Amino acid sequence: MPGRPLALVADDDREIRELVALRLESAGFEVLQAGDGPAALALADERGPDVAVLDVMMPGDGLVVARALRASVGCGIVMLSALGGPADLRSAYDAGADDYVVKPFDAQDLVARVTAAARRG
Repeated sequence: MPGRPLALVADDDREIRELVALRLESAGFEVLQAGDGPAALALADERGPDVAVLDVMMPGDGLVVARALRASVGCGIVMLSALGGPADLRSAYDAGADDYVVKPFDAQDLVARVTAAARRG
């Protein structure tokens, strides 16, 4: 990760997406934003992020995006979701996620987890 690490934040909820982007920018990340899975994949193909924060239930399916990113870009992946059951977490980890954060979330905790996933990615 020469220079600032690049994060991709993909969530159909604009307010959450912008909050996460703002917090990551404050922590030293360059941030790309997408509102759905196809846009996230297009940005990832174009820019090759170090880490992605993906909403599980965004249009285009966050789990599908996670699988595609794991196969193509190999970046760190943090899933963000309102779903928090054991089966939900297993599905995310099976799709290639490094971490899973349940909404509502603590922004500082999310930044720490994204930073760690970027190092591993």
